[in-house]
Amino acid sequence: MDENYIPIDWQDGSGESVEIGYFNPNGQQCCGHCGVLGTDHGQYAYKTECTICGYVYGTNGSDMHERRCPECQGGAPGIQYWKNI
Repeated sequence: MDENYIPIDWQDGSGESVEIGYFNPNGQQCCGHCGVLGTDHGQYAYKTECTICGYVYGTNGSDMHERRCPECQGGAPGIQYWKNI
């Protein structure tokens, strides 16, 4: 195993649209958060995957229900959802 490997504990949010596995109407899937704060007040940054093109990016929990992919749907740029070590 890589000596720099640090397991990530992905967590659900407190609403339906931020549960791991949730798909919004635009085909974006919530993959959970790891405790990193988002850019919207009181929000976590969630790892989000586009099920259309496979692009992975960060989303505020408050945006998950309506988010569009920045790569293939013209959505807003993603935010950082990971911790720097």
